[in-house]
This record gives sequence, structure tokens and C-alpha cells, in this order.
Amino acid sequence: MKHPEHRDTIALEDAEVLSHQACDGDQYILRLHAPQCAALAQPGQFAHLRCDPMLAMRRPLSIMRVDPRAGWVDFLYKAVGRGTRLLAQRAAGDRISLMGPIGKPFSPDPQRPRALLMGGGVGMPPMVFLAEHMKQTGSGDPLVLMGSEVPFPFSARPSQIMLPDIPDGVIAAMPLLDDWGIPSRLASLQGYPGCHEGYITDLARHWLDALEPEQRRQVSVYACGPHPMLAAVAAMARDYNLPCQVSLEEYMACAVGGCAGCVVEVKTPEGSAMKRVCVDGPVFDAATVF
Repeated sequence: MKHPEHRDTIALEDAEVLSHQACDGDQYILRLHAPQCAALAQPGQFAHLRCDPMLAMRRPLSIMRVDPRAGWVDFLYKAVGRGTRLLAQRAAGDRISLMGPIGKPFSPDPQRPRALLMGGGVGMPPMVFLAEHMKQTGSGDPLVLMGSEVPFPFSARPSQIMLPDIPDGVIAAMPLLDDWGIPSRLASLQGYPGCHEGYITDLARHWLDALEPEQRRQVSVYACGPHPMLAAVAAMARDYNLPCQVSLEEYMACAVGGCAGCVVEVKTPEGSAMKRVCVDGPVFDAATVF
């Protein structure tokens, strides 16, 4: 069996905190100077961070952006437990031990350039990374749909990019994507202005239904978010006969494939098998896990 190339990307770095921005909803954007990780990272991969010198267990965080030339890596995370709350206290100039990039990344499909990117909650960062990568490499024409039930970690604004296949009034977008010329729309059940009142899968189905059959045959789906959302995305992809890649979120201990604490059941040509999310994923074909 060929050794997966992504197994050889893991570096250990003493990264410097360049900036640490607090956002609404106990969310934070952390920028680290980690040139080895920045040089190798691909959309869908993550890094394993030591949140505090006194905390032995690391935390896996999805990579949101990288700049290989400047050597920085961005992470968006929510402070929900002891580790991430300790991480939230780190300030510019602090040093953080980083392992990464880790895992199997997304694989854009050149035969299906209409890329539907769907991110929910802390599943939004890989979609930003993937959208930027597609824009820079010409490997896809992305539409990004994001959903959140806590305030978005950015100030949404009316999109400058018109989308005739989206319901009237759904105009809220992520400014960063809009500035890049990448269309995005937001969804929530919290009544945020300009957002679709419902789930992003409902919004995606509306968009897919408005496409001509030939246009729909050019669509591929990429998603990251909580398990119920990914199950709904996988069901949607089945209904429309669309290929779908999902990035799974699991608790991890070692994150390098040694402890097998993050295994999930995956369908293979030989039958069901237990795969490690950290190194066999986190990106999987949705049809094999849902």
C-alpha cells in the first residue's frame, strides 16, 4: 500500500503568537508564526496545539488561512473547555508548541468546478481556506454557505455579489470572502439580519433546485461542521446525486495515528473498516461515513 503523502507533512514548531482577536460568542482568531506549517498546509488539514505550558494534552484546531511567504497560520476556534479557555489567554509574543499540518485534505474535483462549500459553527475555517485555495489556483468556482447559532465571528455585511438563485432578502455575507470576489451567504435560526432563517442545507437545496440539469452536473460539495449538519449534507448530496467530501470533527489525544482514539466506521470496497480521523481523515467521502 502506498504511503499517503499527507502523513509526511507533520512538523513540530515553537510558534509565536502574532495576534489574538476576540470575537463575539467566545470565539477567537489566533495568528501564529509557524513557517513550516504555513508552507505545507492544505485546505482541510489541522494543527495540534499545546494550549498552555501546564496542560499536557493538546487540542486540534482546523486551519483557516495560511501565508507561506510570511509564514503565518490562522485558526478560528471557540473557547468551550479548559484547554481552549487557557489558549484564549495567550497574547502576542507568547510561544505555543504546534504540530502540523496533520491529516488528509480536501481534493477539488476539476470535472465538477461548481464547488458548494458548507461550513457550520467551528466548521467554517476549512471552508475559508478551501475557498481561498480554489480562487488562487483556479481549481473551482466556490459558493460558500455558512451557518451558526451563535454570533458569527465577523461583522456580516450585505454582499456585493448578486446571486439570482438565492432567496430574496438573503444578502448577509462574510466580508473577507466578498472582498476576494467569492460569493457567500449566511444562515441561522437566531434571526440575524440578512441571514436565511433556517439551516444551510435548506438554502443549498434552494440553490440546487434553481440550477439547470447541466449546471447541477458540475456541482461538487465540501462540508465541515457538527455531526448532525454533516449527516444532513450527506443526505442532500445523495438526493441530488452529487459527490460530497466532509471533514469530521472528533476528540483526539495524539492526533498522529498512534492512540486510535478518534476512529470512525468507514465503508470500503472490502467492507466496513475503522479509520482514524486524524491521519486517515479528517476528510472522507460522505457516502462512506454516513
